[in-house]
Amino acid sequence: MKTTNDALIHQLNVALAWELRAMTMYAHYAANVRGIHRLQLAPMFSTEATESMEHGDVVRRAVVKLGGVPVTDRATEPIVHTTAYDAMLQHALSTEEQAASVYRSILDLVEPIDDKDLYDAIEQIYLAELRSVDSIRMLMA
Repeated sequence: MKTTNDALIHQLNVALAWELRAMTMYAHYAANVRGIHRLQLAPMFSTEATESMEHGDVVRRAVVKLGGVPVTDRATEPIVHTTAYDAMLQHALSTEEQAASVYRSILDLVEPIDDKDLYDAIEQIYLAELRSVDSIRMLMA
């Protein structure tokens, strides 16, 4: 049976793997978006890549703090190459929804260990993921 910390470390590593994937995906899409949509989407994708790097850093430090070893491989979900902005947005939305789901599950695991700093840090990331979901949905409307 896994201890609470083991389960938490596992979920944090799942989140880290998704952040590593998102960082790569967004950097790829920022470079490949074409046409008039490039004006708005390239900077947005670059900002999302940077945000993923920052979230990954917070998660990585949490894993170490809890006595775990942070993963270095990204989530195995393929990154689809496309130059179509609408497909990029759909893949971005799917990624952000998955990340939000993982962070929501982490909050449930942090609560019992009563680490308010970690809870606050993960909650801020969770809320940022939800804001990204909303922003992408608005771009797709």
